[in-house]
Amino acid sequence: MAVELKELTKRSENYSQWYNDLVVKADLAEQSPVRGCMVIKPYGYAIWEKMQRQLDDMFKETGHVNAYFPLLIPKSYLSREAEHVEGFAKECAVVTHYRLKNAEDGSGVIVDPAARLEEELIIRPTSETIIWSTYKNWINSYRDLPILCNQWANVMRWEMRTRLFLRTAEFLWQEGHTAHATREEAEAEAQKMLHVYGDFAEKYMAVPVIKGVKSANERFAGALDTYTIEGLMQDGKALQCGTSHFLGQNFAKAFNVQFVDKNNKLDYVWATSWGVSTRLMGALIMTHSDDNGLVLPPHLAPIQVVIVPIYKNDEMLKKIDAKVEGIVNKLKAMGISVKYDNADNKRPGFKFADYELKGVPVRLVMGGRDLENNTMEVMRRDTLEKETRSCDGIEEYVQQLLEDIQNNIYQKALNYRNEHIVKVDSYDEFKEQIEKGGFILAHWDGTPETEDQIKEETKATIRCLPFEADEESLTPGKCMVTGKPSARRVLFARAY
Repeated sequence: MAVELKELTKRSENYSQWYNDLVVKADLAEQSPVRGCMVIKPYGYAIWEKMQRQLDDMFKETGHVNAYFPLLIPKSYLSREAEHVEGFAKECAVVTHYRLKNAEDGSGVIVDPAARLEEELIIRPTSETIIWSTYKNWINSYRDLPILCNQWANVMRWEMRTRLFLRTAEFLWQEGHTAHATREEAEAEAQKMLHVYGDFAEKYMAVPVIKGVKSANERFAGALDTYTIEGLMQDGKALQCGTSHFLGQNFAKAFNVQFVDKNNKLDYVWATSWGVSTRLMGALIMTHSDDNGLVLPPHLAPIQVVIVPIYKNDEMLKKIDAKVEGIVNKLKAMGISVKYDNADNKRPGFKFADYELKGVPVRLVMGGRDLENNTMEVMRRDTLEKETRSCDGIEEYVQQLLEDIQNNIYQKALNYRNEHIVKVDSYDEFKEQIEKGGFILAHWDGTPETEDQIKEETKATIRCLPFEADEESLTPGKCMVTGKPSARRVLFARAY
């Protein structure tokens, strides 16, 4: 094992430190000189790019188009939607001046007091307000609807306690903002996009998620309903992986966005917004990785296959190079991303450890004896199993192996999630169970007061009211805290 791996904290010893170590040592990201912000390194960004590319295709398949809106939002815009400003006020970064100048005493640059903005500008924490002020210019009639826009951008939400990918002041995301003629259309859009996120999480990230609707307390500021996908990490904590919001007519009313409907009547437009962020990188790392490093699902791995030669001299290397060239070309022709690492500045043992740490799904090795026997050693990252295979048909074998790995890591995560969902009926049982982690299905009386009490006493929150639940969970019962009537069981967990 290389030095990097020896220094990786074990999950069982300190899960939080394991995560921090892994993000840095696998070259995904690092802290920046700006407090609360991160540098996403090329390998980390390559994973994000693959996520972005796939999601973008899925958005376009569902009729959406990309646009770009300003980073800076006039402060007065945020005041227009009361709940919205309340939800984001404490996280806003504010631009007050537009110029610097040299200090007269030569001590450096200072803000020019004469350059104060007439109206302060907010660095976008989210773009509903600036987008809806724009949509007012685009919408007059039902013929202008629907508008189905998505934006890939960065946002700023001031955070003091940060963790790479999971919670940073600046992060990358996409935000969809749609406008519709009817309530039904907008509600259907919000749910459709949640299912797009669910499909992406499960089919590409190999992360099983529970889809549901948030409680009023956990709803997005300014939404009538928030839909969510919730994943369970290996330490038993939940992670909200994506949200989709039915905004009703709140933003249309705040920015006076009206249209003439088919009956020639004036009405306000119905809205949705939906987004996922680089937080998905955290979900990917924490769902699958192990004490040896990252375990990446093949569908999102920047390098799906790495080939490493083991040789005694240049003559042997040239023969291995010639043999491997055909295999590399065939794999690439099959759409598989492959790297042949014949660099002579690192020993094979170091390369093995490094690619293991970085989660490359399949490793192929060819040495002198393999060359003679027309074989290669194949190792799969998810189970670390090795076998020797003939080079004949190795490309088809690797193609199938990548799909097997994708399915295996999804199944492993699904089994873990399903083993960590329990039902409880009493608050004492709940308090005991929450210490073990995992999801808990329990009855709640539907009041924000009881929800707040549970959060204060146990640090657990209602993750969602799941769309899919067994009959018993949908049967009315008694709240575990107050004993008052409860319509159904809801999903609780401690969360990131």
